[in-house]
Amino acid sequence: MKKLIVFAVSDSSGETAMQVAKTACSQFKNIEIEYERYPFITTESILNGILNLAEKKKAIIFNTLVDTNLSNIVANFTKSHGLRNFDCIQEPLKLISDQTDEHPEKITGLVHDLNENYFDRIAAMEFAVANDDGKNPQNLSQADIVILGVSRTSKTPLSLYLANKNLKVANVPIGPETQLPDEIWKIDKNKIFGLTNSVAALKKIREARMLSYGLDMETPYSNTEHIEAELDYARKLYNKIGCLNINVYDKSIEETATIIMESLNIDTREK
Repeated sequence: MKKLIVFAVSDSSGETAMQVAKTACSQFKNIEIEYERYPFITTESILNGILNLAEKKKAIIFNTLVDTNLSNIVANFTKSHGLRNFDCIQEPLKLISDQTDEHPEKITGLVHDLNENYFDRIAAMEFAVANDDGKNPQNLSQADIVILGVSRTSKTPLSLYLANKNLKVANVPIGPETQLPDEIWKIDKNKIFGLTNSVAALKKIREARMLSYGLDMETPYSNTEHIEAELDYARKLYNKIGCLNINVYDKSIEETATIIMESLNIDTREK
């Protein structure tokens, strides 16, 4: 049976985008559908993290983003990366505006259709945004999960995926030249998870990153010896902390998330 992953992305509860997606998908009986809802998305940084996750999972996107800038980011990203996106709000806004010569308010959240997990999910997503990439280390003690990893080990997409499961996640970049927050040593080691990857995979990812910036792909950031030193530092740090070390080289975001959730005895089934 074919499988389809659907992202419902919204600046409100996401219920409308989810309902449109489910109504359309209900007409396809021979496809296994997996839905993921990302509500309360109002910043470019968190939206970009979701889009990168959608690319990894080859998801199709249904969005109800009132903010034109955010909806354009989705449209441009999906077009340039060969993904499919259905905008549930901008086209209706245009139709109504063209018909009436009136302009929409462009205010998010005017319609509230909340489900029982709405506020928990909002809180988790907000926490992930506020504590992404080492920001606000004083909040680490409040996290359900703390993710450590060198650059480009998918810390942010993993954090967003887990936040979508109503888990408060903070992620912290590490490396020989990076100052580790003192708060790390005050956290239960069972809540900390260290990510690693192969040297070859990280080199390839980082070279592509440099090229996307219009820079020479061979830099200290993508240098093999430098990456080896980073990974060696990471292994020693994880051993010192005593946390679970996960090699993400051959794993999807879902697989890594499942390992983390199962180690914490958290139900991995969709709610």
